[in-house]
Amino acid sequence: MEQQIHSMLWWLIPIIIILSVWDSVWKLIAMWRAARNNHLAWFICIFIFNTIGILPIIYILIHKKKPDSGTLVG
Repeated sequence: MEQQIHSMLWWLIPIIIILSVWDSVWKLIAMWRAARNNHLAWFICIFIFNTIGILPIIYILIHKKKPDSGTLVG
């Protein structure tokens, strides 16, 4: 029984580390954008809830910059 627990922990720790880094990166990007856009409610929700990057990704997709239709490129 104890051997099973140790073998389970061996692969569980790297997964936890990877998910923590993943969540932290997305959380920092989304919080930075929410602060720059003065979206206090989004900033607080992203800060409080740990969603493994899902909530920050949703925020970034919803509030991504839209290209200016009046400017010409080229």
